[in-house]
Amino acid sequence: MGPVAAGTWARLWFAAQAAGGTAWWIAVPTVPAVRVATLGSLDPLPVALLDVPMFVVGSALAAAGIRWAAAVASAWTLLVAVALAAYATVTTEAGIGVVIMAVAALGSLVACALLLVGRLPTRWALIGPLAARPADATAATSRHVLATALQIVVFWGSFLVVAPLAIRWLEMRWRVAVPLPSAALPVGIAVLVLASALGIWSAAAMSTRGGGTPLPAATATRLVIAGPYRFVRNPMALAGVTQAAAVGLILGSWLVVAYAVIGSSLWNHVVRPGEEADLEARFGDPFRRYRAAVRCWVPTFPGVPGTPR
Repeated sequence: MGPVAAGTWARLWFAAQAAGGTAWWIAVPTVPAVRVATLGSLDPLPVALLDVPMFVVGSALAAAGIRWAAAVASAWTLLVAVALAAYATVTTEAGIGVVIMAVAALGSLVACALLLVGRLPTRWALIGPLAARPADATAATSRHVLATALQIVVFWGSFLVVAPLAIRWLEMRWRVAVPLPSAALPVGIAVLVLASALGIWSAAAMSTRGGGTPLPAATATRLVIAGPYRFVRNPMALAGVTQAAAVGLILGSWLVVAYAVIGSSLWNHVVRPGEEADLEARFGDPFRRYRAAVRCWVPTFPGVPGTPR
């Protein structure tokens, strides 16, 4: 996406947000159900005195291409989303308002970045544990396998247990839960088992054949196109997203499923560009040929010819 197209999409988002905010503030005093669902017991008047100029007018100015207004509207939207989430968590009111403002905050931040710099700030994501640093090429394979196993415990525990349970608790607390079909539980269990097997297979291939770990902080020193990497460029990401969605089905939580979808989008648009740029810089033509032959998310069959399974 070029800077011009990025700016156009950003202005369209802010225009839609201004229109949506206007419609919402018309509905709040005229439709009691809307007020209760989105504001709970909050007095609409003081909220409107701040929100109309900061959110509605700010978004309209941002839609006109005024850059400072985009920053103000985005910061305000994020602040409101956080404050409303705290209010809903304490009172169990306005849960639908939290969900709406969370979507608005995420969209505003993305649109603001597109309007101000013409792209997503992918470099900001490649810091800390996501900063690419080659693993110790002299280390034994067993060391890489052990490090990979520890990474799996930490990441799976954090992103597939702690985070989903917290999201499910908030979903119930905010009273925005929606019953899922009874088949969601067995389907979720089956998908989780299959996705976990893919994740373990991918981790084993990376740690035994790549001379490193799946984590960029100790990234592989050799290009891995064996095992599941024959068929899809990042099976670890595919497995992780699928696992998270499966956990959502098991918990009966649409918010956890949404968390998985949002996570996949963030990885694809924020993390992946920098990760693949690093692979291209380190491995050159072999990686470029591999990238041209194998898709990132959808498996390619029969895969890369002449590689071990």
